Amino acid sequence: MIPVITIDGPTASGKGTVASRVAAALGFDYLDSGALYRLSAYKALKENADLGNEEVLGELAGALAPRFESGRIFLDDEDVTDKIRAEEVGVAASKVAALPKVRAALLDVQKRARREPGLVADGRDMGSVIFPDAPLKVFLTASAQARAQRRFNQLKEKGIVANIDTLTRDLEERDRRDMQRPVCPLAPAKDAKILDSSELTIEATVAQVLQWYRELTR
Repeated sequence: MIPVITIDGPTASGKGTVASRVAAALGFDYLDSGALYRLSAYKALKENADLGNEEVLGELAGALAPRFESGRIFLDDEDVTDKIRAEEVGVAASKVAALPKVRAALLDVQKRARREPGLVADGRDMGSVIFPDAPLKVFLTASAQARAQRRFNQLKEKGIVANIDTLTRDLEERDRRDMQRPVCPLAPAKDAKILDSSELTIEATVAQVLQWYRELTR
């Protein structure tokens, strides 16, 4: 069976960075499932679609044909790598991800990403729903304060002004929404390894995931 490592966790927990580095270290493919929801939200916002209209949003998600090339993401030949990381898109993505028809539309896209020699997938339900048979499931978390500080630093590096208290409140609200949604709420898989990175560097976090995987494959 094609091996899969799933890395789930809340917004701004660093799961994308960790997953991509783990994939590179192992020579595996990388799936940023969150990007699919952000792409759906970006498309909806761009077309002024009603974020409460599940039917329309499901159709938009099902029609997505993104390209992932050299670390960049393209949608309709537009480089949207940075655009889909905007806070407005992130908030909309959290709402869109709660809609069953959107999740159903993107389900097959995610499952098809499982290819030789292996896959590292990050998201919110990769281990609990999409790849329940993954040999290693990681739930990467960190305090809202630690995540807000990381997001603040990232925005500052890009020259974007932000307020850390506002970022913290937004993250806490998104956590509540993600954990309380009726469909696939944010929660670790029953057999997931919990990794709190509040006090860890990215390098240390990656090293821990690689250690767990290598212990399984010895």
